[in-house]
Amino acid sequence: MHSKLRNFGLIALGAVAGVLVSLNFQAIADFKSVRGPLPVDELRAFTEVFGAIKTNYVEPVEDKKLFTEAINGMLSGLDPHSAYLDAEAFKELKVGTEGQFGGLGIEVGMEDGFVKVVSPIEDTPAFKAGIKPGDLIIKLDDTPVKGLSLNDAVKKMRGKPNTNITLTISRKGESAPIVVTLTRAVIRVQSVKSKMIEPGYAWIRVSQFQEQTPETLVRQIDSLFKQGPVKGLVLDLRNDPGGLLHGAVAVSAAFLPAKSLVVSTDGRAEDAKRKYIASPEDYARGGRGDDILKSLPPAVKTVPMVVLVNGGSASASEIVAGALQDHKRATVIGTQTFGKGSVQTIMPLGNNTAIKLTTARYYTPSGRSIQALGVTPDVIVEDPSDTSTRIREADLTRHLENGEAKAPEKPAEAVRTKPTTPGAAAEQKPVELGSKDDFQLAQALAFFKGEPLKGVQQPTVANTKPAGASPKAN
Repeated sequence: MHSKLRNFGLIALGAVAGVLVSLNFQAIADFKSVRGPLPVDELRAFTEVFGAIKTNYVEPVEDKKLFTEAINGMLSGLDPHSAYLDAEAFKELKVGTEGQFGGLGIEVGMEDGFVKVVSPIEDTPAFKAGIKPGDLIIKLDDTPVKGLSLNDAVKKMRGKPNTNITLTISRKGESAPIVVTLTRAVIRVQSVKSKMIEPGYAWIRVSQFQEQTPETLVRQIDSLFKQGPVKGLVLDLRNDPGGLLHGAVAVSAAFLPAKSLVVSTDGRAEDAKRKYIASPEDYARGGRGDDILKSLPPAVKTVPMVVLVNGGSASASEIVAGALQDHKRATVIGTQTFGKGSVQTIMPLGNNTAIKLTTARYYTPSGRSIQALGVTPDVIVEDPSDTSTRIREADLTRHLENGEAKAPEKPAEAVRTKPTTPGAAAEQKPVELGSKDDFQLAQALAFFKGEPLKGVQQPTVANTKPAGASPKAN
């Protein structure tokens, strides 16, 4: 028996070396310089476990499955955002950044072995069915979610359009599970929407940062400014889960002076330490191509702005909100954001697979890390119709710490609304963002006009004028 285990161990050790070589990125190339000698004892333990499974497990197990699960375990044990992407998941990731994929339309994470809804995507089957942030998905059809990896759960939710899947959901405040059947669809995320809310006041909604987001934003801004003078512009990033870094830099650069610092990143590898500025070299994909923002009307750099955020605003949307806030280009209104202040790098492997690895923390222009903290709005305005239980980065198991020299203090809440709508505490359907019933948007308009915000004290003197407006003498 010992001989068999030893033989399996030697085979596994060789396979591990092969896996390390196949990763083919600088962190592995520099392994010896960073860590010194290979951890022989740990590798020996791994090979012994591998051998024990191959010899004694109740059913035969393929080598590929064991190594895949080992890689999954290495990555999922790091933080909530690092993951192994098999060929199917890698393909779906690439398709998703292009704005189209098949499924239900839910941004999800993992908590205590269950799939937790971060945010439903607008105009998708999940959104229309009333799936809410904070919902725990405990069963997919007849398959319990407990024990599945996040990738496996997502695979089960994805599928051919016009096929059904039944979700069993645990929702805070409900005494019994909720069972809902959804029909999968081709999810086409329109990442940028816009309209004139009323004469002189424009609304631009970015729901996700995709490959085409910068180009679409330019078209939408041009269309709005051709409709007449714009006195105030609302950039709506609520429930925006993030996306591509260069898209966040481009959207920030659309409203900031040229060469302004947008975001900086810091990690262990040299290429993870850099600054991104409002320059085509940093917001053009791959640093190539023409300046996609050059046709923007000059007034977009000075028009008074409000940025709307909430607990569903994460990652790239927090980069934009933080940059515009730090440069005092916009007043941020809403509620505390999600707090995902880390950068994930997609590192392709062989056989069309990849790993998604957390490689850096990012910092706003003033040097703030929002990891596990979020962006604190200048004016805190809660949405009375939003009764869902929000989860944030700090609630996720194994979340990355903030990274500051000392733990950041909980931010003080500058101004907070009270739900004043009759029956606001009762169960309500989420209102359509940008509609006449959008409470937070109404407060943004009131802020532009210098009118009192409903149910709140007036902001501090520094915030009484919309960012970008000409100050008046007191």
